[in-house]
Amino acid sequence: MFVVLLRFAENKSLAGQFMAAHNTWISEGIDAGLFLVVGSLQPQQGGAVLVHNTSLAELQERVNADPFVREGVVKAEILEMTPVKTDARLNFLLDESLQFNERTPNS
Repeated sequence: MFVVLLRFAENKSLAGQFMAAHNTWISEGIDAGLFLVVGSLQPQQGGAVLVHNTSLAELQERVNADPFVREGVVKAEILEMTPVKTDARLNFLLDESLQFNERTPNS
């Protein structure tokens, strides 16, 4: 599981120009079943994405394809975490994390 922080960078003023493409990127991540939660960092610092069911290499590739990242609107930071305890409604995160790690022991 990963937390992706997208903090505004030097080209923040270009956000409006690339917003539609960035929103498409978000929708594609949700449709692919990878993005669980997407939201804004307050106050107006950028955004964050909670991601699961992917590898670090695949996520890095996906993040690099975000128009905001490509155009320097945001700088991305990827934090990897291993869920060990959740609210019962989020138990699927534990199962998915274990299943993914069993499939890819070197990641």
